[in-house]
Amino acid sequence: MNAAHPWSTSGERPGSPQARIWRDRADALIAEGRIDGRALIGGQRVAAQDGQTLACHSPIDGRWLVDVARAQAADVDAAVRSARVAFEDGRWAHQPPAERKRVLRRFAELITQHKDELALLETLDMGKPIQYSLSVDVPAAARCIQWYAEAIDKVYDEIAPTARTALALIQREPVGVVAAIVPWNYPMIMAAWKLGPALAMGNSVVLKPSEKSPLSALRLGELALKAGLPPGVFNVVPGLGHEAGQALALHVDVDAISFTGSTRVGRQMLMYAGQSNLKRVFNELGGKSAFIVFDDVDDIARASETAASALFFNQGESCNAPSRLLVHESVADEVVARVVAQAAHHQPGDPFDPSTTMGALVDEGQTRTVLSYIEAGHQDGARCVAGGTQVLQDTGGQYVTPTVFDGVRNDMRIAQEEIFGPVLSVIRFADEAQAIALANDSAYGLQASVWSGHIDRAHRVARALKAGTVHVNQYDEDDITVPFGGVKQSGNGRDKSLHALDKYTELKTTWIRINGA
Repeated sequence: MNAAHPWSTSGERPGSPQARIWRDRADALIAEGRIDGRALIGGQRVAAQDGQTLACHSPIDGRWLVDVARAQAADVDAAVRSARVAFEDGRWAHQPPAERKRVLRRFAELITQHKDELALLETLDMGKPIQYSLSVDVPAAARCIQWYAEAIDKVYDEIAPTARTALALIQREPVGVVAAIVPWNYPMIMAAWKLGPALAMGNSVVLKPSEKSPLSALRLGELALKAGLPPGVFNVVPGLGHEAGQALALHVDVDAISFTGSTRVGRQMLMYAGQSNLKRVFNELGGKSAFIVFDDVDDIARASETAASALFFNQGESCNAPSRLLVHESVADEVVARVVAQAAHHQPGDPFDPSTTMGALVDEGQTRTVLSYIEAGHQDGARCVAGGTQVLQDTGGQYVTPTVFDGVRNDMRIAQEEIFGPVLSVIRFADEAQAIALANDSAYGLQASVWSGHIDRAHRVARALKAGTVHVNQYDEDDITVPFGGVKQSGNGRDKSLHALDKYTELKTTWIRINGA
């Protein structure tokens, strides 16, 4: 077997011509040393000050990609100082909105122009299928930056309705230096969700990508400079969460943290803010979203297909994945049968093949985590009716089959804890009241979905669900104009839409007394 390309010589899985093209591109990118793992500070690519690195391996086949700078407190301090100087001298914050708009639009154009390279980095680094890196991740990142660029000169300040003897001006001002800490599952999209509004409002940003998938963030930093963003305004410090991430969150010269990740680390962000300068913290955290199918659903086939595709998309590594499928007991057998049939269409395959719909989990550690939850499901008495195994181990990659558990109780670990993998828990209910109670019996409150043919029921249940977004007869339809975020332990932040601007601005009131009015 060719160790570099295990897929291409397998008798069972011959490589498609398109897959071979992408593999050849990956080979060239690695062999020619075109992946740069150094940090970006003050407009320059730099190694960590102590020279330490982290080896970056692809979950597709385990091969080494590049050594990435292991930023420590000294590197974070340099990045924050660079961002602070850039903010205070006004090289970006004082630019007219039209100029910031021009640069960010150019940034979005460059993302689109480099779509193949960025998609390849995302797939190599994180293991997701190349078809989704190309059709979802890169376009969504470019669209986000472009949308906030266009919003810059359309957001107005206010004049308060005071008495005639006063003029009260209410103005938005950039908050200052923003720490943006993003997860490994959608590295490019999550970075764009924070960069777009933060930069649009004139802030400086220090981006800390996950150590598991830092490559696209580092490349975005270079493209931003090429677009005309002044040096120091956008810095990228790769490294471990408990080193670079902690140093960034504790830094007294950081004015705000925008964090997306686990609820456990989100709690730490709040603690770090309290231990330092009481910086504002916006957390977008985990989820255990309920997908509710009532017996009056109009299209049970579409509901079942949507449940499966939404859960297995991105290998189940999505905070909003509908990992709890709540089904009325009268239609549960049919829904389960259909979901199991759909699981067969989402089997792990070569991420470089454009026909693959499920790729690799991000690393060996995440594979162990997912398998441990599958074992917990068995031990707690749930019935595994599909998947539940690690596969394709001969590739050197990290692959787990789409897994469906039936007979799940809502108090089981697989129903209460975020797995972040392709594991679906089916929970049966008897009536509407029980469905609502089960759906809300969770520490999380990110998203939910209601499937019913009765508009009154859809409205009634949607209002009763404690979630940041409730989908009706669909799941995860999305637009940059709509806010994304949750309630309860799913966090307090809102990404996307004009509401995101609130995270990156301070309101200042200027009160002017008017004599003789």
